[in-house]
Amino acid sequence: MKRWLPHPLLTLLLALIWMVLTNSLTPGSLLLGLGLGWLIPIFTRPFWPDPLPVRRPLTLMRFLILVGYDILVANLAVAWLILRGPRHIRPAFVMVPLELRSELAISLLANMVSLTPGTVSSWLSPDRRILVVQGLNVADPEALVDTIKRRYEAPIREVFEPC
Repeated sequence: MKRWLPHPLLTLLLALIWMVLTNSLTPGSLLLGLGLGWLIPIFTRPFWPDPLPVRRPLTLMRFLILVGYDILVANLAVAWLILRGPRHIRPAFVMVPLELRSELAISLLANMVSLTPGTVSSWLSPDRRILVVQGLNVADPEALVDTIKRRYEAPIREVFEPC
């Protein structure tokens, strides 16, 4: 079964994404979406890492909901900053010390930070102990570091890294 359907959830997700992108609910579009969702994981199997060790799926679900909420709120905050004009913007670079050690967890954190409007992961130290984040409007650098560690790094660590 694993050989012919290596990632069943990914297959369904890719089919759903296909349906949204084509904006069509026809049987043909659904079949094409399922076909692509089935073939893509099969042909990309050699590039997949070992299975992800998700230790706390409920924490992961709460984390994804939190990130979605943060993205929505940050979009509104960035729009408000733009409407107010450039004199109200205080960009800054902050160094976030990392407790994460796995490449997957660090990559996930860097991507979550970049997905949230108003922040971008800019650089990772060679020893993978510091992530430099550029914030669009940073009144308190320590507060931004604390927010990233508390809201993003802690749940990622709880879900993907061993104790």
